Amino acid sequence: MVIQPSDHSAESTDGGATRARVVLAEDDVLLREGLASLLDRSGFEVVGQTGDSAWILPLVRELTPDLVVVDIRMPPTNTTEGLDAAREIRREFPATGILVLSAHAEVEHAMELLATGQKIGYLLKSRVTDVGEFIETLERIVKGGSVMDPALVQELVSARRRNDPLAELSPREREVLALMAEGKSNAGIGRRLWVTEGTVEKHVRHILAKLSLPETDDDHRRVLAVVTFLESR
Repeated sequence: MVIQPSDHSAESTDGGATRARVVLAEDDVLLREGLASLLDRSGFEVVGQTGDSAWILPLVRELTPDLVVVDIRMPPTNTTEGLDAAREIRREFPATGILVLSAHAEVEHAMELLATGQKIGYLLKSRVTDVGEFIETLERIVKGGSVMDPALVQELVSARRRNDPLAELSPREREVLALMAEGKSNAGIGRRLWVTEGTVEKHVRHILAKLSLPETDDDHRRVLAVVTFLESR
């Protein structure tokens, strides 16, 4: 279903400022109507609504809104129709702000969108219940900013920790590995850290084991450890 308000141009607020024009694309009727009412009360002008992904681009092309709020998953398949529409909107109308709503933090999709530049946002639907925060998000996007849901930030931080090959190393082991990367021998590392060469050898064994480097009869594992260190920086 598509709803298009009257054909008049953007209305003005009491202070004379032009209201940002918004198109809503959300298949949940109650949520869509609730958002439309909220936006209207908060100084925006909802110029078009749809619950069908096939209508998103036609609406944007006809109405040229300042902002499009789109659900990432929409009919007919409820997979990535909203995301696909957002990509096309960004390609055809780079000056149009886009806020993608999602029920879950989907890191890959979010990062792809946020990498497209300014006037872009990714927000979990659960954030909509915080009216003040939601309206502030829309205003920031319209003004040229980018917004990332805090849950997504946490997911990215957690993913980085999970993928950090040095995460299991102790602070001292990180020091030893950093000195290994400088090309120092065990004896040289010991002199720098004021410990015995035997202690350094013990740290090195632990480092190689924690990095899951296979045992060999040469210094290849030591080189691999240094490469891992340098790539993680």
